[in-house]
Amino acid sequence: MEWYDRIVLLATGLVAIYILWRFYNHYRENRKLADVFYMVSFGVLLVAGLLLIAFTYDALDNPLVVLVSYLIPAGLSLGLITQFYPKYGMPYLIFVIVGLALIGITRILELDELGRIVLPIFHTAAGMIIFLLPIVVVREGRAPAGFLWVSIGGALIGLGGIALAFLKAGNQFLFFSEEVVFAILAPLLLLMALAFTWGFMKEMKSEDEALPTGG
Repeated sequence: MEWYDRIVLLATGLVAIYILWRFYNHYRENRKLADVFYMVSFGVLLVAGLLLIAFTYDALDNPLVVLVSYLIPAGLSLGLITQFYPKYGMPYLIFVIVGLALIGITRILELDELGRIVLPIFHTAAGMIIFLLPIVVVREGRAPAGFLWVSIGGALIGLGGIALAFLKAGNQFLFFSEEVVFAILAPLLLLMALAFTWGFMKEMKSEDEALPTGG
């Protein structure tokens, strides 16, 4: 890993710390379960970035890395569903738990054939929710236009996550060879974190402005 990658990963960690702080304050004021799921996702992103800085991309060879990395899109998509479509929150939570269990089983037991099927399915499902749901709620007027930055972050995490998942499963996704994935991984994580942070900040600001004031 080059020094440039470490600097970019460190910047990603700082962005993750900032948005974690914002979500924590938002949770203290509103006690919304969605904020907890968001914090889990960005907490995992922070830890993952620090592990990559400490152990370089060799850490990705650990079979549990794929399981942990799924928590990032899973937490974000679960938070979005819980926030905007709460009646589907519990069914989707069950779906996420099943995904974690199946991914964990295929990794630990080295069921490579099954893993090549399971991993893309759950990564793609979470990525599509992160990408599409903000577009829908913005069109419905339930979130500000700036919330579309979450969709941009979703496109980035979906593309990178699927490419990395295929590599770990022994296949190559489109032109994303191992060299290409590792070359763009650090800046991709930073751009993703910035897009998510800007989008969620816009939504939180809009939500706070909509609250009635006393007096």
